[in-house]
Amino acid sequence: MNPFPENITSKLPKTGLSVFAVMSNMANEYNAINLSQGFPDFECSPKLIELVSKYMKEGYNQYAPMAGVMKLREAIAEKTEDLYTASYNCETEITVTAGATQGIYTAISAFVKEEDEVIVFEPAYDSYVPAIKLNGGIPVCVPLKMPDYHIDWDEVRKLLNQRTKMIIINTPHNPTGSILTAKDMVQLEKITKNTDIIILSDEVYEHIIFDGYEHQSVCRYPSLAERSLVLCSFGKTFHNTGWKTGYCLAPENLMKEFRKVHQFIVFCSNTPIQHAIADFLKDKSYYEELGGFYQEKRDFFVNLVKNSRFKIVPCLGTYFQLLDYTGITDETEMEFAQRLIKENRIGSVPVSSFYNKPLNNNILRFCFAKKEETLEKAAEVLCKI
Repeated sequence: MNPFPENITSKLPKTGLSVFAVMSNMANEYNAINLSQGFPDFECSPKLIELVSKYMKEGYNQYAPMAGVMKLREAIAEKTEDLYTASYNCETEITVTAGATQGIYTAISAFVKEEDEVIVFEPAYDSYVPAIKLNGGIPVCVPLKMPDYHIDWDEVRKLLNQRTKMIIINTPHNPTGSILTAKDMVQLEKITKNTDIIILSDEVYEHIIFDGYEHQSVCRYPSLAERSLVLCSFGKTFHNTGWKTGYCLAPENLMKEFRKVHQFIVFCSNTPIQHAIADFLKDKSYYEELGGFYQEKRDFFVNLVKNSRFKIVPCLGTYFQLLDYTGITDETEMEFAQRLIKENRIGSVPVSSFYNKPLNNNILRFCFAKKEETLEKAAEVLCKI
C-alpha cells in the first residue's frame, strides 16, 4: 500500500527518538545494567500505594477538576510556604499537571509565539528545544561553562533583545548535577528587571540537593516569582516516575494563560493519585529527608568508582553522576556509551545528547537512583574498564 501523503513535512525534521529511550532500549536488548534513564529500581512507599488503592476503591476514578484536586493544591501551597516563604493562591496560582514535562510543554505553548526567542542553557533536558520549535519559537542555546557548568550572565545579557520571550532555568540541573546559587538568582533578577521576559523554572529535583546546600527556588525571590512559572515533580520526589504527576506554580496572570492550554492538552491528571499524594504530603519527612537519602547513594557509588579510570565530576544535586572518560578513549560520547552497553553490559547517557548540536566533552551520565546491589554491579564493571 502506498503511503498517503507520500511527502510529509515534519515539524521536527532533525528530531528522532529520545536519547533516554534509545539507550534504555539498547540496555534491554543487551541485558545491560541500566543506569541511563533516570528512574529508581526500587519501590515507592507502600503507604502511598495503599492510599492510591484506597481512593480507587472509594470511587475517586472520574475526572479531577481541571486545575487539580483542591486538597492537593492546598497541600502544595502549604509546602511551598513552608519551604520558600512564598504564598500561592490555591484557586488561581497552582495547577496539577500530568508530570513536569507536560507542564513544561504547556508553559512554552502558552507564551512562545512565532519568532519569539527563548534562552536555553546547555546541556539541557531534551524536551525544551523541541517544545520551543513546535511553537514557532527560536531556541537561543547558551553553553554552561566548564568544568563546573556555571552560567556566564554577561554572555546571557548580551543575547537579550526585544524578541526574548522566555529564559528557561533548571536547578538542580539535569544532566550535570550542578546547582544555581543565590548569586545566580540575583543576576537573573538584574537582567530581567524592567523587561517582559518570562522565566520557566524547572525545579523537579528541588528536594535532591547535597552537601548542605539549599535549593534556590525562584519562589524565594519575589521579583522573580512574579514573572515565573515553576515546574515541580512528585515522581522524582516519591520514587514513582511512571505516575506522571507534577504541578505548576505561577502568579494569577501567568497561570490564567497556562490553564487555557493545559485544559486542551490533558484537561486534568490522575484523580486517585492526586488524592493519595495530598494525604501523603502531611508527613514532611518524606521530602525533607530525600536529599540525605540520595546523598548516601551518590557517596556510595562515587566511593565504588573512585579508583577506576573514570574521573568523577562533582554532583551537587539530582540523582545523576557524571564521569569523565578522557583518560580511557578518544571515542565520541555516543560511540563509547554504545560500546559500554554492547561489550560491558552497562547503560549510560552521553551528555553530548543534551546539546542542540552535539558537543563532545568525553562525559557520560549515570543514574544512581538504584539499589545498592545494582550500583555495586555497575561499579565492578566500570572499575574493570
